[in-house]
Amino acid sequence: MEEFTLLPDLASRLYGGGVVFTNDEFFAAADHLVDPATPVFAPHTFGHKGQVYDGWETRRRREPGHDEAIIRLGAPGVVHGIDIDTAFFTGNYPPYASVDGCAFDGYPDALQLAHAPWVPLVPRSPLAGDSQNLFAVDSRQRYTHIRLTIYPDGGVARLRVHGEVVPDPRLLPSVFDVAAAEHGARIAGCSNMFYGHPQNMLNPGLARSMGDGWETARRRDDANDWVLVQLAAPAVIELAELDTSHFKGNAPGSATLRGIDTRTGLLDDPDDWFELLPQVRLSPDTRHRFPIPVVPVATHVRLDIFPDGGMARLHLYGRPDGPALRARYEATT
Repeated sequence: MEEFTLLPDLASRLYGGGVVFTNDEFFAAADHLVDPATPVFAPHTFGHKGQVYDGWETRRRREPGHDEAIIRLGAPGVVHGIDIDTAFFTGNYPPYASVDGCAFDGYPDALQLAHAPWVPLVPRSPLAGDSQNLFAVDSRQRYTHIRLTIYPDGGVARLRVHGEVVPDPRLLPSVFDVAAAEHGARIAGCSNMFYGHPQNMLNPGLARSMGDGWETARRRDDANDWVLVQLAAPAVIELAELDTSHFKGNAPGSATLRGIDTRTGLLDDPDDWFELLPQVRLSPDTRHRFPIPVVPVATHVRLDIFPDGGMARLHLYGRPDGPALRARYEATT
C-alpha cells in the first residue's frame, strides 16, 4: 500500500465532498464515488436497470467518447495520491482513466467548471478491475475540484483523493478546532493503533460507533499509549474535548495533554514540552471538556492515555497564528 493512502481523503463525503457534475450515471449514481464506507456487493441483486452496484456506473457507449464526473473536494488541499477503486466491477470496469484538478474560489456550477483551467494529475492510465488502482501525484498546488474521466465507459466504486488539507484562512473564525483534520491537522505519530487508526479522532462530527475512533491493544506492561497531533496551525489552546463516546468497557482510565512549539523546540527534548492538561480521570462513553489555562503557542500536542483504550474524538479549540495560516495557503495557490 502506498504511503499516501494514510493521508486524509479530501474528496470524502465525511468532509463534505460531493459530485457536482457527471455526463452519465445510468446504472449507478456518481455520488457513490465519495462515500467514505468500504464498497459492498450483493450478487444477484437486480433492480430495474440491472445488477445493483455500490459505485458509479455508466451505460455502454455505442459512439466514440468518454464519461466523466467532477467532484468538489470537501477539504481543499494538496493532492499526494489518487485511488481509483474498481471494487466488484469485473466485466464492466473502464480500461483507462485520467484525473485532473482545478482551483476555484467560491461555489462554481457545472458550466463554470467546464471552462476552468484543469491541470493533469494522473495521465490516461490503465486500470485493473476489482482493484485499488493507486497513482502518486507530484504537485504542490492546492485544488478545490477533481475531474475523473473514464475511457470509454464503465464502473468505478470509489474515488479517493489523498493529500494535505489546506484551508482558506479567510473562511476560518478567530477560534476553531486546530486538531480537526478538515482544517489541516494530522497525526504525526502514535504508540499503537491495533483496533483503530488515530486519524479517526480528528474526523468531523460525532463518532458513529466504537469502530469510528482510535483504539489500542490491551497493554500487558507498565507503559501507556499516546498519540502526537500536528495542529492545523501554531495556536494557543483554550479548550480541550476528550470524547470517549461508545467506549464503555475499554475507555482509558485517565489522560494528559502536553504541547510543544517545534519552531523553537525539539520533539525528543522533554524540557521543551509544556503542560496543557494535567492527568485527569476519564469516564466511559463521555464527552469531557476542559478549559486550558493560558499557555504558550503549540505546533504539536501529545495526548497520553493511561494505560490504554479507546478515544472517539479529540478536539482542541484555539487561536491560530494568522500569518502562519496565510503563508501556508499562499504557498500552494
